[in-house]
Amino acid sequence: MKNAALILFAVICSHALFASCLPFDQARNHLGETQCVTGKVVRVKEGNRGVRFLDFCEDYRLCTFTVVVFPYDLKKIGDIRQLAGKMIEIRGEIKEYDDRAEIILESSKQLGGEAVMLSPLPKNFDVEERGHFSAGSFRASKSRNIKRKKKGVPTPASGPIEGPESD
Repeated sequence: MKNAALILFAVICSHALFASCLPFDQARNHLGETQCVTGKVVRVKEGNRGVRFLDFCEDYRLCTFTVVVFPYDLKKIGDIRQLAGKMIEIRGEIKEYDDRAEIILESSKQLGGEAVMLSPLPKNFDVEERGHFSAGSFRASKSRNIKRKKKGVPTPASGPIEGPESD
């Protein structure tokens, strides 16, 4: 019974946190504030050095708001590629970067709306290689045709080997 009450309390609190979200096109008016911003993610794009962006406009260059996800936070958040096409709510400090408003997504707890339950990253997803290689896989380098002298049975140089003498 206590667990059910605790779950209900958590749902009510999370709903209250995300109840008054701003539309993404108004986020620029609230720089420096911690706010909830809502909008439909048009695409999830990968930028330089594995940084991901959640775009809310068809042409990201004309959009006044974006969400930034750094590669080292992906494991804590989950598979953000699932957010494309979904209405999300994100809570965080609205910062200005490159003449647009942004929120840095560092934890899945910042998300609400259709993004509440993201699945974890696939096991073979490698952030540093931008998803192209499996982390931990190893391929030995191919050896060049190196001829090595085979070791054989050594032959005595000074004649036969004598064993212990028996009386």
